[in-house]
Amino acid sequence: MSDTTATTEPVTLHHELESIWRTPPGLGRLSAVNHTIVGRRFIIAAFTFFAIGGVLAMLIRAQLATPNSAFVGPDVYNQIFTMHGTVMMFLFAIPLFEGLSIYFLPKMLGARDLAFPRLSAFGFYCYIFGGSILIVAMIAGYAPDSGWFMYTPLSSGRYSPGINADVWLLGVTFVEISAVAAAVEFTVSILKFRAPGMSLARMPLFAWYILVTSGMMLVGFPPLILGSILLELERAFDLPFFDPTRGGDPLLWQHLFWLFGHPEVYIIFLPAAGVISTILPVLVGRDILGYAWIVVAIVAMGFLSFGLWVHHMFTVGIPHLAQAFFSAASVLVAIPTAVQIFLWIGTLMAGRPRMSVPMLYLLGFFFVFVCGGLTGVMLAIVPFDWQAHDTHFVVAHLHYVLVGGFVFPMLAAAYYWLPHFTGRQPLYGVGKVAFWLIFIGFNTTFLIMHLTGLLGMPRRYYTYAPEFGWTGLNLISSVGGFVMTMGFALFAVDMFAQARFGRRAARNPWNAGSLEWATATPPPSYGFASLPAVSSRSPLRDRPDLGSELAAGGGYLAGTRNDWQETLVVEMATGKPQHIAILPQPTFLPLATAAAIGVFVLSLLFKVYLLSLAVVPAVLVMFLLWTRATGAEIDRGPLPVGHGLDLPIHAEVPHPASWWAMLFLLVANATLFGSLAFGALFLWLVAPGWPPPALVELPLLKAAGLAAALVVASAAGHLGLAPLAKRDRPSELGLVLAALGHAVAAGLAIWICVADIPAPRSHAYLAVTAALIGYVALHAGIGLVLALFTLYRNRAGYVSSRRSGDLRTACLWHDYTALTGLAAVALVYLLPVLVTFRDAQP
Repeated sequence: MSDTTATTEPVTLHHELESIWRTPPGLGRLSAVNHTIVGRRFIIAAFTFFAIGGVLAMLIRAQLATPNSAFVGPDVYNQIFTMHGTVMMFLFAIPLFEGLSIYFLPKMLGARDLAFPRLSAFGFYCYIFGGSILIVAMIAGYAPDSGWFMYTPLSSGRYSPGINADVWLLGVTFVEISAVAAAVEFTVSILKFRAPGMSLARMPLFAWYILVTSGMMLVGFPPLILGSILLELERAFDLPFFDPTRGGDPLLWQHLFWLFGHPEVYIIFLPAAGVISTILPVLVGRDILGYAWIVVAIVAMGFLSFGLWVHHMFTVGIPHLAQAFFSAASVLVAIPTAVQIFLWIGTLMAGRPRMSVPMLYLLGFFFVFVCGGLTGVMLAIVPFDWQAHDTHFVVAHLHYVLVGGFVFPMLAAAYYWLPHFTGRQPLYGVGKVAFWLIFIGFNTTFLIMHLTGLLGMPRRYYTYAPEFGWTGLNLISSVGGFVMTMGFALFAVDMFAQARFGRRAARNPWNAGSLEWATATPPPSYGFASLPAVSSRSPLRDRPDLGSELAAGGGYLAGTRNDWQETLVVEMATGKPQHIAILPQPTFLPLATAAAIGVFVLSLLFKVYLLSLAVVPAVLVMFLLWTRATGAEIDRGPLPVGHGLDLPIHAEVPHPASWWAMLFLLVANATLFGSLAFGALFLWLVAPGWPPPALVELPLLKAAGLAAALVVASAAGHLGLAPLAKRDRPSELGLVLAALGHAVAAGLAIWICVADIPAPRSHAYLAVTAALIGYVALHAGIGLVLALFTLYRNRAGYVSSRRSGDLRTACLWHDYTALTGLAAVALVYLLPVLVTFRDAQP
């Protein structure tokens, strides 16, 4: 059809949808952007990295099984334990829940795909390339060896020469691009891409968990990204952010890392908790207890998790009052966790559990995670933490929390959702054996490790003497580790065998009420042949024939037009349909863009900085090419979507999904800027080696010009929008002024960095000042590109009174750049005053 959507014969409808949504075969599969394919790829890659991390763990246990072991030397051991932690935290845990969310969220929410399918594919390739850099470096003997937390000064250029630390800093930051992309993707998709009628109060709990997790990622990941950038700048260009001899402070790295690192624990746990809240009620045959209380607990955990980062720094010499505050906060976060656990237990007791393999893993979760939570409360008490800090007790606690709180629920999810992925029914004989091997092996390994920690065995030591009395306990732990590994190997064999040879499964084998089971299993590329209307939290339980009804074209968008990949966008709170989103077709652009960024990262790794500069325009061009498939050159007006409803397409609404994506991306960006300002004030307040040798006297004329240019760029962006309603065209003068304002601001910021900040290598104050002004220059440069882009879109006919989304999205960037630029200039002026004030104190 051309511009109408009508109910078609079911067979014809499915053929038409498949021809539009399918991914090309052969090499064309590298162009896949469909959430089902990308989600599967994430999951398979994450389990592959999990296997690599498991092998590294067994090497650690083999080394520690006996005293004075010569299995590996200290240098190799340092690389092994660093890579084990890095792989498990950055390459397994977060990507696994990303993959699960990419695969299931659209199906649970009643949509055909996520908001930005190309962004998901781009994130996958960034993840694969970044992870490959780390693994190849390990095979070549250049793996990072300073611990997965990369504490300075050990990871600085003086104590870690070579590229080992650079591999971590650049590889992990590359992977973090994937995580931030996923956070933006999930946030917009959950809030806007839902079935009609699915209000926030009817949304699946899994979506609530991922929504809060995504918000935490937007706020929690930028401090680590900033810390990695600053440390790489110190290693590459000798800017002394963390060097105490030149006004830096190693504790700044710890603050930035743990501002990410402690929320990271909950970022990992919350998606697993979402899995539990989804499958536990199905396995016991009743609704979850306390839906609203669980939502409140999720949000509370999200907020409280950001007040705990100093929990990891009790032994670094912070004031006792701060220790007391963070100790209390660390205990307080146990309350929302306990609320969820008690509601899960209540649901379990109120229902009739089926002792299937998923239920076994959930019961294993309860035992292991609760033990980990109890030891977490112990470590939140400062005097105990002083005794157990950096011992194997902390290692045991971490594994009880992360394996119990993430791995066990994810293994339950694997068995529960296997019929959805493969269309085949699990056979549980082998699965039960694998569970008991994992459960017994895990507790044998890490329960004993609590004792070795209490007996004083430090973490990260590659060997020990027999007279310390740890030999027998370490041997038992190592044996348990190999038993657990056998269980995981058996799990992998079981998954493969069931996927290939299991019996065919019914569409909804668990009699679940959530929408993912309303699709065919395995699902087609378009998910739903027509989109459902939702009136409860369990739509499939209320209407068991809903899947067949949707397959027959009984829902919204039950037809095709213009070869568009269509799904609906709804009002955030109520779920009322607002407009039609036209999603992009398969394309190689995500792969090419990620590859270009990969070349940029490798050029930085090998210090080929001229190549780095040359690649930046290529990356920029790649991203601009993404826009060719967006927007519209004519006004179409409202189009029929079925059931008597007409809606506009996304190009004809003021706030399309791209506007929301920019808004949430700027939230992450603001966190990064706030972390940079925090770093400047932290160094001023506590770092040794102050006062600096010179203060920056920012010329008033340049500073005023920079501030004025930023304000002009922001105001001009809105000036460009002003005439749209009256004459259907923007003010081209406003668009030109926005570009000029950003150009002047970028030029002045660069001029200030070059001419007015003396010797930034000499002191951290000067380096931080250069970083603040450099931040302004970078954002003004990007603002210039966006302003020129909107000017081009207007000239090309993509802008009208209906089609103003590009301009409004660019205005968000213009406003943000002006606000942060003014704040950066004010802080640069304030720092010399603060330095004088600190210097005047006794």
